[in-house]
Amino acid sequence: MFNLGAGEVIGLFIIGIVLVGPDRLPNIAADAARFLVKAKKMAQNATNELKDNLGPGYEDLQVKDLNPKTFIKKHIGDVIDKNDFDTKPKPKIDPDLL
Repeated sequence: MFNLGAGEVIGLFIIGIVLVGPDRLPNIAADAARFLVKAKKMAQNATNELKDNLGPGYEDLQVKDLNPKTFIKKHIGDVIDKNDFDTKPKPKIDPDLL
């Protein structure tokens, strides 16, 4: 989820001990863990509420489908010619001048 390696975790632990102190670090770590669990539950509840409010036909809706680029590719991607997206941008400076 956070892509942290062992060295990074140890570094964060040492910084935590220095900043907070070894006596308060377990309480702060437990509070942070509770906050992360609560935030994850809130996100899941928001997703479920969105699915419920959209009504029938949207049960299989994924949050990543709400991305506009994904939505366009999924719904009208077959209509648009793929060559329209493969155009190269025009250079801002004439290459012959370089």
